[in-house]
Amino acid sequence: MSIGATGRKVVVSAFGETPLEAVEQHLSLEPQAPPDPATLGPRDVVVAVRSAAVGWVDLLMASGQYQHMAAPPYTPGLEYSGVVAWAGPEAAGVAVGDRVYVDGLLAGPRSLGPYQAYGGFASYAVAPAEAVRPLPAHWSFDQGCCLLGNYETAWHCLVARGQLRAGETALVHGASGSTGLAAVHVAKLVGATVIATGRSAEKLAVVQAQGADHVVCTAGGAGFRDAVKALTGGRGVDVVYDGVGGDTSVESLRCVRFGARFLIVGWASTPAVAKGKGGRGAPNANVLPTNLIMMKGLDVLGCPTAISTHLDPGIRAARLRSIMAWVDAGQLSPFVEKSYPMDAVRDAMRAKWQSRFVGGCVLRPAE
Repeated sequence: MSIGATGRKVVVSAFGETPLEAVEQHLSLEPQAPPDPATLGPRDVVVAVRSAAVGWVDLLMASGQYQHMAAPPYTPGLEYSGVVAWAGPEAAGVAVGDRVYVDGLLAGPRSLGPYQAYGGFASYAVAPAEAVRPLPAHWSFDQGCCLLGNYETAWHCLVARGQLRAGETALVHGASGSTGLAAVHVAKLVGATVIATGRSAEKLAVVQAQGADHVVCTAGGAGFRDAVKALTGGRGVDVVYDGVGGDTSVESLRCVRFGARFLIVGWASTPAVAKGKGGRGAPNANVLPTNLIMMKGLDVLGCPTAISTHLDPGIRAARLRSIMAWVDAGQLSPFVEKSYPMDAVRDAMRAKWQSRFVGGCVLRPAE
């Protein structure tokens, strides 16, 4: 039984020393035969992929600098959406022709187990029925593949870890990125005031249009402490959402109120803290000034969403209820600025690495 024509898939054949080295030297586009239903399980689902998020983690995985990696050769693409091409007889609630998106913690390279082999940078992917979710009405495939990873990260960090409350002020760094913009959205839905930072005034204008109350441009190495203190009447912010790291983290500690919560979400500005080519350890680890942490009475909180969830899957229920309630109410939808056809996968990954666009960046395997 054939479920479709021969397609294509992206393959990372080996880890690079850096993500860009992996993209340039170890990434290829290869033919892909459609999955054979005779080899699949009764609860498996084959998705004809229409859109796959191009994420920061996809790049880190290609150099082995992420917390866990699929073993090369593998197909990247943590999150994807598309049309059901085949469903096993026990895949309850899933039917051929359904428009769906796939849970990237239960299938794809970020998952643990047999479905890790099926990334979204491909014409076809296989996922268990429990990972396949109906695409919200009127949403595009591009929006569907940019939902869970971004908004679960933002919710876990800001709400579960940071205990952000209505009336507080959150400082969101890297706010034009996909998870940064999700943090802006989540913080506003919680009822907080948002100060967003970034290096491009043009991109920050989009972030402000997306809901940020204030934006502070750090282009050319400009600092943000004085601006943040002025915007808070000298008091400082209640919560810092820091996915940037490095010098940004240190300056952040100088513009918070006493007892603030500092959320470590990532370190995009210093990706070389970890060894390349899958080496373990962090020879260039970031450092925070403990004197400021003590004298300001700060709570410094590590926020590894995927690791925390793999260790305790039960923590997902509350955040998924909250996120999907916002989606169902029409209060939340991912912003996707750029899409690429499959042939331009290298361009897409370079663009993501260089943070060229606001919000989501996606690959469309059918184009």
